[in-house]
Amino acid sequence: MKVHELFDVTGRSIVVTGGASGIGLGIARVLAENGARVTIADVNSCALEKALLLLGVNAAAEYLDVVDRAAVERVFDTIDRNRNGIDVVFVNAGIAGGPGFAIPIGERGINPEGTIDRSPDTEWNEVIAVNLTGARNTCAAAARVMKARGRRGRIIATSSAAAIVNAPFVSTAYHASKAGVAHMVRQLAIELAPHNILVNAIAPANFVTNIGDGAMQDAAVKSVFARNSLLGRVAKTEEICGVALFLASDASSYITGTQIRVDGGACLIGPS
Repeated sequence: MKVHELFDVTGRSIVVTGGASGIGLGIARVLAENGARVTIADVNSCALEKALLLLGVNAAAEYLDVVDRAAVERVFDTIDRNRNGIDVVFVNAGIAGGPGFAIPIGERGINPEGTIDRSPDTEWNEVIAVNLTGARNTCAAAARVMKARGRRGRIIATSSAAAIVNAPFVSTAYHASKAGVAHMVRQLAIELAPHNILVNAIAPANFVTNIGDGAMQDAAVKSVFARNSLLGRVAKTEEICGVALFLASDASSYITGTQIRVDGGACLIGPS
C-alpha cells in the first residue's frame, strides 16, 4: 500500500472540539489540508471565525460549549445531518485550571493557593466540568451518531502527560481531569469495539498554545517546561499533526484503547 493511501482522509467527516486555536486548530488544519471535511467546534466564536478562514471551503464551524450536554447533542445532530455522518471526532476542548502547589520559576517553594486545602472549589468544578464531563458529553454524542449510522468510526481524545506523570506546578484539578479522560478512553474502547468504533487518546506535553491564558508564551514558563523534555525544548502545535493524521486514517485501523504520548520524552524523566 502506498503512503498516501495509508494515511488518506479524503472526504471523511471529522469534528474537532476546541478546534479554533492551539492543538485543536493544528489538528483541524492538517486534516483539512489532506482532504477531510472538517467541522471545528468551539466556545470562542471570534476565534472560530478566524480559524475557519484557514481551513478552506470544505470546512465548517459550530459554536459549542461542551459542558452543555443538550447543546452537544444538538450540534452533533446538525453536523451528522449536514455532513451525511461523522467519521472521526477529536475530543479536544479543554482548559488549564490554576497553578499547582509548587512554584516552578525562580526560588522553589510552596504556592499556598495551589494546595488542596486552599485551592477554590470553583477552579476544581470548572476544570472537571470542561475537561472530563465535556469529554464525556462529546464521546456520548459521537458514539450515538456513529452507532446510528452503523459504520466504522474513530473517537480520539486529547489527554495529557499529566495523565501519566505528576507535575507539582500543574493544578491537581487538571491532573485529575486528564487522568479521568485517559481511563475513560480505555473503557470506551472496550464498549464500542463491537460497533467498529476505535477509541484512542493523544497525550501531549510542553506545547506552546493559548491554554492557561497563554502562559506557555511566556519565556520563563517556557524554559521550565523545556527542562522537562529530553529534547530540551517545548513543542510547536504542528508537531501534533502526524499523530492526528495517523489516528484518523486507515494507518491505525487495528489500534484502540491506546494513549500515544507526544511529549518529547517528558514522561520518562518527570518534572525537574
